[in-house]
Amino acid sequence: MAFNPKPDDDQVLVEKRSCARVIILNRTRQLNALSFYMVSRLLEIFLEDDGNPDIKLVIMKGNGRAFCAGGDVSAVVRDVKGGDWRLGAKFFENEFKLNYLMATYSKPQVSILNGIVMGGGAGASIHGRFRVATEKTVFAMPETELGLFPDVGSTYFLSRLPGFFGEYVGLTGARLDGAEMLTCGLATHFVPSTKLSLLEESLYKVESNDATKVSAIIDKYSEQPSLKENSVYHRMDAINRCFSRKTVEEILYYLEMEAMNNKADNWASTTIRTLKKASPTSLKVFLKLIRKARLQGIGQCLITDYRVVCHVLQGHYSKDFFEGCRAILIDKDRKPKWEPSRLELVSDRDVDRYFAKLDDQGWKDLELPERLNNLPPYVTSKL
Repeated sequence: MAFNPKPDDDQVLVEKRSCARVIILNRTRQLNALSFYMVSRLLEIFLEDDGNPDIKLVIMKGNGRAFCAGGDVSAVVRDVKGGDWRLGAKFFENEFKLNYLMATYSKPQVSILNGIVMGGGAGASIHGRFRVATEKTVFAMPETELGLFPDVGSTYFLSRLPGFFGEYVGLTGARLDGAEMLTCGLATHFVPSTKLSLLEESLYKVESNDATKVSAIIDKYSEQPSLKENSVYHRMDAINRCFSRKTVEEILYYLEMEAMNNKADNWASTTIRTLKKASPTSLKVFLKLIRKARLQGIGQCLITDYRVVCHVLQGHYSKDFFEGCRAILIDKDRKPKWEPSRLELVSDRDVDRYFAKLDDQGWKDLELPERLNNLPPYVTSKL
């Protein structure tokens, strides 16, 4: 992921089509994983266009087979191991400011999710007003497998999914297709990929930042896809029974009961195996984050994410993030050695430490840009 075949200024392509700003993520060999340059450039573009009366809407998409597979965490780890964790913190600071700007933007953002959208890619799209999924969309928040946690303010939108589906998605890193994204509310529309070029041409002609007019145009190309027979969304009752529990240990206990009571269905046993592969610390930190997020706005969620991620980068309490990146992204042996290695070794006090202000000279909480609109502009009633 650290290999960069493109000059920095080719990683984000920027066009103006009539009254639309078109932003294309263009780091295809890395599945458009966000580099520090890309995050900084996107932040710059959104700040500039916010006050530009000639821009009425923003269209974001990715070249290749991904919208965006996440942040380039390998590069972050490399920078941190170079001796200064603050280099990594600067990446997340800019990324979280971008997420907040998108969530409070004065103009409609249409994100075309025609391919992989994970981690930081979700942060760069789900906070926007319109999220267009297709039959090629694959969504996931797989951070607990990396010893990190679903960040980018994802606890805000995950905690507002139906029931406890957000806990399930964030803890397990479950992959969702476009139909599932639409059904749970992560996507606002579903448009077949063959119609995307027509949709974009229609959006270029919009001469207003009126979200209802933009929505009406997308509606013309939208379809209502059917969920697949084996869709995890059909298991919402079981998900709610298990993932509503107070602790990760209780969630696992009820999943084990589910597996015993329904041996013909391997969903519960597969979910148990997935959770047991993840970092115990990451699981517990994320569960606390998403439960807090149910009562927080997007700004506070991002401020909390920043505190936690700075502790992770410092590595004083656990080095699971560095070990996860080694095992999954660098050596690729997929055999991380978590420390602590078991859930019962991670106490509530251990988790609470990640939420405290850092005792480090010069460190400050995340300072978000002042916005006139401080509420995320979701248009779907499902979020």
